[in-house]
Amino acid sequence: MAERIGFIGLGIMGRGMVSNLLKAGFSVCVWNRTASRITPFLERGATGAASPAEVAAQSDIIITCVSDTPDVEAVISGEEGILNTLIPGSLVIDMSTISPQTTKELGDLIESKGSYMLDAPISGGSEGAANGTLSIMIGGSEEHVQRAMPYFEAMGKTITHVGPRGAGQAVKLVNQILVVVTMLGVSEALLFAEASGVDLERALAAVTQGAAGSWMLSNRGPQVIDRDWRPGFTIDLQQKDVRLVLEAADQVGAPVMGTGLVFQLYRTLQDRGLGSEGNHALVKALEHLSNKQIGRKDN
Repeated sequence: MAERIGFIGLGIMGRGMVSNLLKAGFSVCVWNRTASRITPFLERGATGAASPAEVAAQSDIIITCVSDTPDVEAVISGEEGILNTLIPGSLVIDMSTISPQTTKELGDLIESKGSYMLDAPISGGSEGAANGTLSIMIGGSEEHVQRAMPYFEAMGKTITHVGPRGAGQAVKLVNQILVVVTMLGVSEALLFAEASGVDLERALAAVTQGAAGSWMLSNRGPQVIDRDWRPGFTIDLQQKDVRLVLEAADQVGAPVMGTGLVFQLYRTLQDRGLGSEGNHALVKALEHLSNKQIGRKDN
């Protein structure tokens, strides 16, 4: 018999993930800080809850997917958090991107209540969430990974058990280093092409399938050329992850110079009020420095 799923967080990623769990036929109880986001899912057969604690009281598997470390702490150990009503033997799966150290501490609290935790952060943008093709990086015990596998398979395509608790978050930060530094390279390359008078679409077609190819180039490069700043992942959320990288890298003594540069460039965009744009708007920081603009003019 399928277990009851609770899902906390209906943001840009969570909405697509819940849709795919419902599509797969699972029973899902949802909660979101902005209650109006719950309504469309009630119409599709989900049940709603008034608090994270209420979700936990009626769920065997509780999935959290919220913005930042303090948000995860609030929904797990806060006044109305799931620890208050957690059913012994239940499994908490945090699919947010947060501090690896905090993940370990929250896991200890959950285990003290007789339950279990996996950290399973995700990558793939809003497209991957909607299409059920997310990459999922899982930290925790093999036994609990297997228990959760049917739900991971409903939401993702590349599902990798990367190590013990906290390893999922560490690998997600590896992912974010690659994302932002690659986007910096995409930005520099397209700005150079623009300044050189090259046809941007032909240039993109020429390099996308070669050694320079990447997911960011294929998916965000065309958006940059079209000056389409709709977010698969916002600058504000990306900057939060970059900050986590810098903190974790400091703890382990790893040099992350490129990531640090992107952090400073994103900060200039946030200061200009662009934090809600897609993370590929990183290119605007280079445009500002060079007084050049890629692609067509903004509307």
